[in-house]
Amino acid sequence: MSQRGYLAVDIGGTKLSVGVVSLSGEVLAHRKAPTPSANVWGALSELIGQQIAATDVELLACGVGCGGPMSPRGELVSFLHIPEWRNFALRARIEEVVQMPVYIDNDAKALVQGEVWCGAVAGQTDVIGMVVSTGVGGGVISGGKVLEGNSGNAGHIGHVIVVPNGRLCACGSHGCLEAHASGRSIEAITGKPSAQAGPEVVAETGRLVATALVSVGAMLDLRTAVIAGSVALGFGRPFFDAVQSELDRNARIGFIQGFRVHPAALGALSPLVGAAAVARNLGCET
Repeated sequence: MSQRGYLAVDIGGTKLSVGVVSLSGEVLAHRKAPTPSANVWGALSELIGQQIAATDVELLACGVGCGGPMSPRGELVSFLHIPEWRNFALRARIEEVVQMPVYIDNDAKALVQGEVWCGAVAGQTDVIGMVVSTGVGGGVISGGKVLEGNSGNAGHIGHVIVVPNGRLCACGSHGCLEAHASGRSIEAITGKPSAQAGPEVVAETGRLVATALVSVGAMLDLRTAVIAGSVALGFGRPFFDAVQSELDRNARIGFIQGFRVHPAALGALSPLVGAAAVARNLGCET
C-alpha cells in the first residue's frame, strides 16, 4: 500500500457517489447509487463501506460534499432534498463508518475548491462555483479563501431571488433561482425531465443563472464563475452560451465587466474531486 489519497463522498438529491482521489486530484476509483426515497443513510453507509473494502490506497482523510443548509463543518445537515435529514448528525455518522478524520462542506463549496485545485479555474483566487443539478448550490473563493459566512453557508446562490413573486421554493421563499432553474423545478414546470428540455427552456435557465451571477458578482467583486451539475453539463454548450450572453449584456459596472463562465473541467467527477479538496484544505487547518 504505497499510494496515498482521500476518500471522497458526494451526497446529492438524485445520486450518491463515493470514490478515492489521489493527492494530485486524480479519481482512482468510484462508485455510485441512486439516492433512495427513504433510508438514505443506509444506502450511503453501504456504498462507503464497499468503496473502502475495494481500495488498496492509504486513505488519509474523508472529504464530503453535501447539499445544505448545514451547521459549521457539517456537524448537523438539513439537506432540503432529503426530507428525512433534518439536523442529521452526518459527520459523526460517517466517522463511525470510516474510522478516519471526516471533513464536510456544502457541495458547491466543495466543487469550487476542486476546480481551483486542479480544474477549469486552477490557481484563481476569486471565483464563484455553482452546481446546477437537482437543486442549485454555490460556493465562493474570495482572496484565495473559501467564503464561510456566519454559519458556514455563504454562497447559496440558489436562493437568490431571480423572479419576484415567482414559484414556491423548497426553502419556503418564492422566486429563488433553485425554484426556476433546478432539475426538479424544470421538470415541475415543463412536465418533462430536464434531460428532455427544449432550446427555450435551456436558454431561459441560462438567463436566470446569469441574472443571479451578475447580482452576486456585483456584491462580492467577482467576475469568474465555474459551473457543474447534471443540468448544466447535460444542457451543454447552448446553456453556457446563454449564460455568457446574459453576462455580457448585464455585467456592465466596471469591476465585473468581462465576467466569464466556465464549465467544470473535471466533468461528472468534479463532485468527488471537490469532496477530496475539502479534506485536503480543511485537514491542513486542523
